[in-house]
Amino acid sequence: MNVKKFLARMATAAALTAAAAAAQADTYQFTLTGAYNASWQLQSTVTPDEVYDGQGFILYDQLGFPGASQGYVDLYFYNADLEGGGLEIYDYYGDVSLMAGLGAQLYSGTEDSPTFNVGTYTLTQYQSTETYTLTITNISAVPEPASMALLLGGLGLVGAAAARRRRSENEEALDNA
Repeated sequence: MNVKKFLARMATAAALTAAAAAAQADTYQFTLTGAYNASWQLQSTVTPDEVYDGQGFILYDQLGFPGASQGYVDLYFYNADLEGGGLEIYDYYGDVSLMAGLGAQLYSGTEDSPTFNVGTYTLTQYQSTETYTLTITNISAVPEPASMALLLGGLGLVGAAAARRRRSENEEALDNA
């Protein structure tokens, strides 16, 4: 088999395998306990719906929060410039804050391109001594189906290239015999 063709196929297989690894997004589990309890999931990196006056960012219409008038809330993630950081869970449709806790900044990067930080945080209710515990964990142990398809496609190409090379070498050996 032509070495250039073999190397080109190997490069294609490697690119597909690398694409499979890059395609997998980390999913983070957020668990809030205290006077208000909630649990939700977000990707490790998100695209904010709005940057909040240089003090953080907002994710609008997040579904599945208890006590929200229509089931949706807006999540305000505050940066370190606002009392060190924190989180507010705001029921836009009911016009009420379900929880506003100040504490550590929960993300790194910029407000336009944040990445959540895994860990356990203590948040103190705004203008109160009441505390909440927020735990952020990575739950992305299982690859997404698209990632697995890309990985298997890449491995298939590697296997096909190796089989074809072996067959070519065997045919060449028989011709020389």
